[in-house]
Amino acid sequence: MSGRTATYFGGVSSAGQGVRLLTRFFGVSALAGALTAGLLIPIAGFAGFGTEQVADTLRSLPKPLNSGPADVRTRILAADGSLIANLYDENRAPVGIAHIAPVMQKAIISIEDSRFYQHGALDLQGTLRALIRNHAEGTEQGGSSITQQYVKLTLLENAKTPAEQRAATAPTYERKLIELRYAVAVEEQQSKDQILDGYLNLANFGDGTYGVQAAAQHYYGVSAAALTLPQAAMLAGIVKNPSGYDPVTHPEQAMQRRNTVIERMLQLGTISVAEANRAIRTPVIDPSRVHPILNGCANSPYPFYCEYIVSKLLDNPALGGTAQQRDHYLKTGGLTIRTSLDPRIQAAAQKSIDEHTKPTDNTVAAITIVEPGTGLVKAMVQSKPYGEGRDQTAYNYNVEKSYAGGYGGFQNGSTMKAFTIAAAIQQGIPIDYKINSPKQIDLSMVPYRTCDGWTRDQDYTPKNSTKSGDFTMVDAARYSVNTYFLQLSRKTGLCSIATIAAKLGMYNAQTLRPLDQVVSMTLGVGYVTPLMLSNAYATFADRGVYCAPLLVTSITDENGKSLATPGQACKQVLEPWVADGVNRVLSAVMQPGGTGGNLSFGSWDLAGKTGTINNNLAVWFSGYTPNLAAAAVVADGTPPYTNLMYGHKLNGEDIADPTGSGTAGPLWESAMRGALEGLPHDSFVAPPSRVLGSLSN
Repeated sequence: MSGRTATYFGGVSSAGQGVRLLTRFFGVSALAGALTAGLLIPIAGFAGFGTEQVADTLRSLPKPLNSGPADVRTRILAADGSLIANLYDENRAPVGIAHIAPVMQKAIISIEDSRFYQHGALDLQGTLRALIRNHAEGTEQGGSSITQQYVKLTLLENAKTPAEQRAATAPTYERKLIELRYAVAVEEQQSKDQILDGYLNLANFGDGTYGVQAAAQHYYGVSAAALTLPQAAMLAGIVKNPSGYDPVTHPEQAMQRRNTVIERMLQLGTISVAEANRAIRTPVIDPSRVHPILNGCANSPYPFYCEYIVSKLLDNPALGGTAQQRDHYLKTGGLTIRTSLDPRIQAAAQKSIDEHTKPTDNTVAAITIVEPGTGLVKAMVQSKPYGEGRDQTAYNYNVEKSYAGGYGGFQNGSTMKAFTIAAAIQQGIPIDYKINSPKQIDLSMVPYRTCDGWTRDQDYTPKNSTKSGDFTMVDAARYSVNTYFLQLSRKTGLCSIATIAAKLGMYNAQTLRPLDQVVSMTLGVGYVTPLMLSNAYATFADRGVYCAPLLVTSITDENGKSLATPGQACKQVLEPWVADGVNRVLSAVMQPGGTGGNLSFGSWDLAGKTGTINNNLAVWFSGYTPNLAAAAVVADGTPPYTNLMYGHKLNGEDIADPTGSGTAGPLWESAMRGALEGLPHDSFVAPPSRVLGSLSN
């Protein structure tokens, strides 16, 4: 009770009040007569308005109240139905009158318009009472009926420009006249229950809440149907002055107003003395239990994923003809947007980030996990938290530079070798194909075929960072032998590598153009993202079926009607036996001695590839099972970019092994280990003997 003395009721007599009111009535009988003579509306005697002028205004006004849909908050949900974010201009969640507690209906009627069900658009008695009190006490008291208030709220809700908003709230008698004319029409067109329902769903209930459902959830964590007497009385009291009676910022005033509502309900016989006394004893709110309905992606538990979702929605023409219209609809249309995010898998990826990085690191790390066969983006995490403060960022390191928050990727190093393997197998080169791969090779001015002709590098003498010798494709992948794959890519031609990469969704994440066909393409080219790379490798996992990344799985409007959104878009882009061959080669990477050998776990069929770019500016590990595919990157994310070995920290410690297996690999391994828990141990399909060559024996 905030230290205040409660008011208790043992019985109420209205005799004294009635005498005083009657006295005031006779004291202003002339005013009352003018009112009743003026078409029973409080305008005939207003300055500047003659009777004929009023009649002309009445006749010229349209009858129908063009009440468009009220602004309703949109919800973005994870795959399990849990909340990712609310988007709104006004925090509102409409409900039908059958879902609003009867005590709430009685409370609002008692304090705002006790004769609501007895009068028409105008409550003459209420208006007279207000005029009498205003005249006698020198105060201003409203006499508007609930229908008139509903009209005012509707006109204000429909006002889209500042001028329209000023007109809807202008303190003029002309506005009152317009509202009354609309109110008469509303009473003809709608039932009292419909009007009350509309009013309770439009009203401002303070602290950023609109409509009784949002208010009940916000202040008490319950639905409008479950409101109790003291809760309903508190809410009913707020609408007179939403800021002044806000119980969060003005609890004393809110309590006084609530008690006024309870007293009024008792006077009208709506509640008993015992009920009133119990309600008076109840604290107005418990501040610790107020449930703020947070707005926007910045308040989401998954802000980067949320912002990326919103960027995709703003490109969806089903939500409006322009980006501005789509943005407005997103915040006002009461949409329910279901997404692909799996909170369990997201938590596993986040746990890996938490275990292997710190926000204070001068490197960045990111992981995306995708489901093969569907394109569903199950998780998206990174080491820098969302924000504008120190050690925070607004960049999403997992996605392309197609919206304000997209970082635009990193060079991907030897993870590109997977596409060279696919090109070779597709051209009939078996995976036992041997090439003498020296420590260093001179490729200066050596021609490489492209889709448009030939390309050369004037001065190019690349080296191996691992082993050298006479290797098969399998062993060359196991040890990531650069000189092997540079020679293999010359044999296949760059066009076939680029074509396969493009079919698997690879492009330059900075320019959004195709990857460059250069001599060093197989060792990394352009800028790619964890989302892009994990989804491309998911194509190998699903035996050559590419699925476009899918984040928004459904959109329904306020009425449950489905809206168009791009669904699963999957197609066979590689022959299954080609993908099977790639899986066989990349499985060797995960075997003892391979660059990913230390990352293997359990009895899972695993395949993957390391990636380290020039000067160790970024390191990758991308790998998969038949169930899930993930890509992890650790990079210097701040210009001027420098070698990760020098002065860079990960998890608060100096990076000693800036390689795909030693730095990015552990993040991938722990994320996938957690993500795969509970999933079936599916196996890769063995490739045919013509792909295996001598390895089939």
